[in-house]
Amino acid sequence: MGNANEYSHRTLSLRAITWPLFIELFLQMIMGSTDTIMLSYVSDEAVAAVGVANQIVFFAILIFSFISTGTAVLISQYLGASRHLDAKQAAGISVTINLGVGLLVSVLMVLLQKPMLGMFQLESGLLGMGSTYLTIVGGTLFFQALLVTVSSILRAYQFTREAMFVSIAMNIINLAGNAVAIFLLDMGVQGVAIATAVSRSAGLGLTFYFLYRRLPIKIVYSDYVSFRWQEIKKILRIGLPAAGEQLSYNTSQMAMTAIIALMGAAALTTRVYTWNIMSFILLFGLAIGQGTQILIGYKVGGGDFEGAYRQLLKSLKYSFVITIFIAILISIFRADLLSLFTNNRQIIDVGSQLLLLCLILEPGRTLNIVVINSLRATGDAAFTVIFGVISMWGIAVPASYILGIQMGMGLTGVWIAFIADEWFRGIIMYFRWRSRAWEKKALVDKQETAAS
Repeated sequence: MGNANEYSHRTLSLRAITWPLFIELFLQMIMGSTDTIMLSYVSDEAVAAVGVANQIVFFAILIFSFISTGTAVLISQYLGASRHLDAKQAAGISVTINLGVGLLVSVLMVLLQKPMLGMFQLESGLLGMGSTYLTIVGGTLFFQALLVTVSSILRAYQFTREAMFVSIAMNIINLAGNAVAIFLLDMGVQGVAIATAVSRSAGLGLTFYFLYRRLPIKIVYSDYVSFRWQEIKKILRIGLPAAGEQLSYNTSQMAMTAIIALMGAAALTTRVYTWNIMSFILLFGLAIGQGTQILIGYKVGGGDFEGAYRQLLKSLKYSFVITIFIAILISIFRADLLSLFTNNRQIIDVGSQLLLLCLILEPGRTLNIVVINSLRATGDAAFTVIFGVISMWGIAVPASYILGIQMGMGLTGVWIAFIADEWFRGIIMYFRWRSRAWEKKALVDKQETAAS
């Protein structure tokens, strides 16, 4: 137990936790586009086929995240309460659950690949390439299920640098694998799929290596097979609402994309290019949000509600300053950045207007991300999903149609709808935080902690 006692004094600052998270998120974003860029050397059809197949893959990965999110919050609260045995038992249970879910999803991906791809009405050539990709990448998704879970455990233990190293290694392996498969072996889509699967399996091996090297009390076989339903309920109490909120966001974005499609191909292309640039602003908010979630989980677990309350306010100051600075920088060079993607003057002009609107949009989005992550860390996850669904489907989607289509404002109208949704949700979540109602939602019971 000596190691655990030493560990309980290991408290990192927000900055120390957040910078590896930022690099990890950045690398994940880069890895997502690596396949597309390198496949463009094969053919446009290969890019289209893999793009469609990846929509199915990304939806499956969303299923895995609800266990990993709940696990991260529960472990953070247990560690804050110095309940190290409970923390490592929760970690073991979550690995087993997501392995089971991952194996089921992998089997379904292989068996139902044709019907799933058939929904997209693909031509026979594209369908064949999509099936090849989905058989290999979809069939090995259980690697990703475990990878997501073990990485979230490492982050909850504040080992964010180790999770970052895993992302670096995966990017290198994926890039090298793609290069060999495409340029040396001429394997096309099949080679890219194999490289993706190999990089994920290698990343999984590395995460387990760090898990057993770094954890103060090692996870043992009994932790993986002892199903304590009380713990599973706690994980699901956070994970299910988090997954519901993400699902609502993704489907509302699809609905808004369908609305943009009514404006024509140029509007869709403008949305894609602008969104890619905006993603770099979002990364900072996501990293600070995840880092704050870890710290607040520790404070709530230890019963330090005042410290948790102040931590959110401090994190918001940092995130606002960074987000506004990056948004201003991007707005200054907006035309130059869009010119990297296209020479179409209309797309550059409209995209430039949208990037200017990001000066209003992005602070609201950051407010949303940081406060929602913090509320989730306290155990107050149901509130965030209820108001998230109300705002996304009650404001963002209908306002996009009214402003963009009926009032003829085009993409500017859609972006105004984005702004209204993000700020409405952000302000509601902020007042929820100020109300301190979350203090009664902790997953770790004080009496339970005292007894243990």
